[in-house]
Amino acid sequence: MHRTHTLLDWLRACLAAFQFLTRLPIPVQIDYTERVFQRSSIFYPLVGFVIGLLLLLAGEGLSHVLPTMPAAILLLAIWIMLTGGLHLDGLMDTADGILSHRPREQMLEIMKDSRVGAMGVIVCVLHVLLKFSLLYTMLDTNHAGGQGSPLLLLIIVPIWSRWFMVAAIRIWPYARPTSGLGSLFRGVNSKHVSVSLLVALLTTTLCIGNNGITTLPSWGIVLGFAAITTLVGSGIAAYISSKLGGLTGDTYGALNELLESMLLLAVIIFLGR
Repeated sequence: MHRTHTLLDWLRACLAAFQFLTRLPIPVQIDYTERVFQRSSIFYPLVGFVIGLLLLLAGEGLSHVLPTMPAAILLLAIWIMLTGGLHLDGLMDTADGILSHRPREQMLEIMKDSRVGAMGVIVCVLHVLLKFSLLYTMLDTNHAGGQGSPLLLLIIVPIWSRWFMVAAIRIWPYARPTSGLGSLFRGVNSKHVSVSLLVALLTTTLCIGNNGITTLPSWGIVLGFAAITTLVGSGIAAYISSKLGGLTGDTYGALNELLESMLLLAVIIFLGR
């Protein structure tokens, strides 16, 4: 009986991760306690895997019926709709705060404001344009044909960006004293990070096994994604933390968005070579 109860708790945490990070229809009522939030972090890379898989299917379908430009725009729209713009909202709020160049307390207050300022809009537009251009290039490469589909690498991008959110929650302090949705994650520990890393490694290996895209061994691609995510993500998180005295829920979303673009950029450079 206890084992059944434990399995249900973990299933509830998995569903909570999908409900929180996506707009996929999960018609289950969940009591969002701190424990549920903490356990759900383990499944963040799995959420990324499902998002990536849906993007792969959408990208393959769109590229067969539309020219590259409209296909890339629609694929980006689907990507944003899958998350309800949650992480983009965090990116805009973070940009408004960090780029205001105000004292720390005022930055945090600006980020709490539901209104979007000029810097948030500018950063969001530039970010979306970059993401669109990268998706366009990837779809164009996919159109060129060859052995294996480059879009398979698209699945891996949201896996690792979401794993780093878990790592960032654990490594950097929470910037606000008590309030904020991000405060519910403060109990995330090294075990959560390690298990989520294992999920990221397993799902990535599943994606690239015998894909025919490259002669590199699977472990080389896995190591590349892990290294880029860790290095770039740590640099961005350390910079934001130095400004705010830690991270917040908004900055977790900003980290995810920026890492997705940087990983896409790395994929494009890799395919170009």
